[in-house]
Amino acid sequence: MPRVMAVAFEPLGRLYYLDPGDGDYAHGDLVLAPTGDGSEVARCVWGPTEAEWAGDLPRCLGPAETPDLQRDAANRRRRAEIAAVARRLIARHELPMRVVGVDFVDQSDEFDRQAVIYFEAPGRVDFRTLLTDLARALQARIDLRQIGPRAAAAILGALGSCGREVCCATIGPLRDPLPLGLAREQRLPNNPSQFQGTCGRSMCCLAYESELYTDFRQRAPRVGTQVVTGKGEGVVVAHSVPLDSVVVQLGEERVTCPASEACPLATPRPAPARHG
Repeated sequence: MPRVMAVAFEPLGRLYYLDPGDGDYAHGDLVLAPTGDGSEVARCVWGPTEAEWAGDLPRCLGPAETPDLQRDAANRRRRAEIAAVARRLIARHELPMRVVGVDFVDQSDEFDRQAVIYFEAPGRVDFRTLLTDLARALQARIDLRQIGPRAAAAILGALGSCGREVCCATIGPLRDPLPLGLAREQRLPNNPSQFQGTCGRSMCCLAYESELYTDFRQRAPRVGTQVVTGKGEGVVVAHSVPLDSVVVQLGEERVTCPASEACPLATPRPAPARHG
């Protein structure tokens, strides 16, 4: 079974999975992770673990050394400077843009320096004049990329209503829009504000948990079904999908039992009609 490790480039950031090779890394270790623009410093979130994994994983390039850490620190300072300059020029041009994040590549095979600025806006923005001013001020190739609310949440990170890091940041943003049927199948209130995430869109977990609800419906007796449990016969009055259980009314008492232990009573077949 292959070994897998997880790293993140930012605190509360999305997890990226690597092949640790022969390395033995622990939580918090700084390592070099391959990217499309060369190696970058990342922090180990969990160390090498045997896991089932389909396909090949990029190989961890080893522990980050002092020169790597110095370059990473310099690039982080440069990204902060780029974000500050971009916000100042956006305000000067009075454009409805909000800077969400910045990527900075200090060297590549095609150019010396490139700054990628991610922004949100309520609609299409004509930023041609802004682009010229940014290139002049930063002395770098500039790439302005408009992103949606889910991608912004992935960059900024946040805690969801469940108390965990938002799925957009740890797993990756889903495509919009999510079907409203996902909320109905989980019997959520018919009010979008009740199942909106921090990004203002439907929570990603609706999609990730959909398979769980589908599987439960196929196995569990429906509400209103007469069943036999370890405590007697009763009627299913509710489901608890996260607990994989059903609520059964036994006379004046309600009990919760695993869905697998609630056996539907056989429904007698109607007697055949007599003719003549």
